[in-house]
Amino acid sequence: MLEIQELTKKYGKYLAVNHVSFTVPTGQVGILLGPNGAGKSTIIKSIAGLLRYQGGVGIEHMPARTLEAKRIFGYVPEVPAMFDSLTVREHIEYIRHAYDSDITEEEVEQLLVRFELDDKQKKLGRELSKGMMQKVSICCALAIKPKVILLDEPMVGLDPAAIKELKEVVLELKAQGTTVLISTHMLEMVKDLWDLVFIMQKGEIVGTFSREQEKDADIEELFFQITEGGESE
Repeated sequence: MLEIQELTKKYGKYLAVNHVSFTVPTGQVGILLGPNGAGKSTIIKSIAGLLRYQGGVGIEHMPARTLEAKRIFGYVPEVPAMFDSLTVREHIEYIRHAYDSDITEEEVEQLLVRFELDDKQKKLGRELSKGMMQKVSICCALAIKPKVILLDEPMVGLDPAAIKELKEVVLELKAQGTTVLISTHMLEMVKDLWDLVFIMQKGEIVGTFSREQEKDADIEELFFQITEGGESE
C-alpha cells in the first residue's frame, strides 16, 4: 500500500503541491496524471525521498523515510542515472547487495533476458543509450523485489518490445500483490494497466477514478474530461 497524506511542498512563496492525499491499495496499479505545472513531478520526487516536504508518505503502513520502508520500495526515475564505470551486471549486483535482496542468479538472468540486456552485461554505464539505461534502471528496481514500486515516465525511450515487456511485468507485479504507481503522459500505454487514476491540476488532486466504478470508461476520456483538453505533462 502507498499512502500520501496531506503532502504539501513550497518553493519559496510558490505553493507547488497543496495538501494532496491519495492511496494506492495493495496489489493495485495507480496512474498519476497532470497538465504541465500541475505538481506531478513534485509529488513523484517527494514520494521517492528526493525533496523535503510537509505531510506524510506511507509505504506498507511505515513512514517512507524509514530504512524498513526503503528496503521494500523500488523507484524508476524519469531520467536514469548510471555509474560511468560500472557494467550493466555490476549495476544490478550493486543494488542487490545494497538492499540485501534475495533475488537469485537465475532470476537476475531472467530479467536481463526479458529486457534484452543479457548480451550487454559487460557494457559500461557511459556506453549505454537512453533506452538501455532505462532498461537497466527497471531491472535494478525489480531486483530488490519491491512491495511498492514507483515508475516515473518508464516507457519514454523504450522500444516497442521493451514497452510490451514492461507492461507484462506491471501486470505480474500486480498479481503478486505489489503496489504500483506510474506517472506518465503516455495515456495509450496504460489503458490496460490502471486500477486507479489521479488527475492533478494547480497542485491539487482534481479527479480520482476507479476502473471498478467507471467500468467501460477510457482513461483518455477521463483525463480530458477533467483537464478540458489541456496538454498533458
